[in-house]
Amino acid sequence: MKFNEKLLSIRKQKGLSQEELGMELQVSRQTISKWESGQSYPDFQKLVLLSDFFDMTLDELVRDIDVQDVREKGLTDEKVNAMYLDLENAKAKGRQLVKILCYVVLALEVAVLAGFLLHLAFPDVEWLWQRT
Repeated sequence: MKFNEKLLSIRKQKGLSQEELGMELQVSRQTISKWESGQSYPDFQKLVLLSDFFDMTLDELVRDIDVQDVREKGLTDEKVNAMYLDLENAKAKGRQLVKILCYVVLALEVAVLAGFLLHLAFPDVEWLWQRT
């Protein structure tokens, strides 16, 4: 039996919901769901907590786990985390670019307004307003 199937079976035998198990381990219900669906695996600390909570040895809990499958899931998680980090960096750069554009537009608006106010204040100064 694979780990995810074992975890699902043990949780149901104890009559616990994913939410209740998540609260015991201080993880989200979605995390428990990912473990049970085989999308990810708990880290060592969570495995120890699971074995303590279900009153099992670690060996009983993790026996028959496909180590290669765990490695592949770990690499996939690292890739996903790297993508999220890249996305966050791109968002930060985008926000910085928008901020710079806002400052440029504001500076242009101030320059136009200053020119308009100078024209109103000094309409007779020819050298200021002469057309070429």
